[in-house]
Amino acid sequence: MDKIEHIGIAVKNLEESNKLFASLFGKTHYKVEEVASEGVKTSFFNTGPNKIELLQATNVDSPIAKFIEKKGEGIHHIAFAVSDIKTEIKRLKNEGFVVLNEEPKKGADNKLVAFLHPKTTNGVLIELCQEIN
Repeated sequence: MDKIEHIGIAVKNLEESNKLFASLFGKTHYKVEEVASEGVKTSFFNTGPNKIELLQATNVDSPIAKFIEKKGEGIHHIAFAVSDIKTEIKRLKNEGFVVLNEEPKKGADNKLVAFLHPKTTNGVLIELCQEIN
């Protein structure tokens, strides 16, 4: 894994949260994007070498809606940049981690993504991200 790519924060209201985090960071978000396959609308802020991703559910069955219902708003995942996501998935499986999606899928911000089950990472949902060329 190369670096922390972003930290994902589940929010109930993206518009209100964009205002809050814009005040916190002293700058506005650079992108809003919907990922229909995940039932989520995202917003990204640059924060130095890393990013913050705000995630709002777009339907009641989405993973973000279920997360907020169970735990409330807050940190949802930590994403790490990788140069070869398929190789990294294979390596992590060999190390005993449970991969939630063994085939990378298209995520937000021009990335291929895969997730590690939090039961194998001390309760933290880990996302692997590879830039799509």
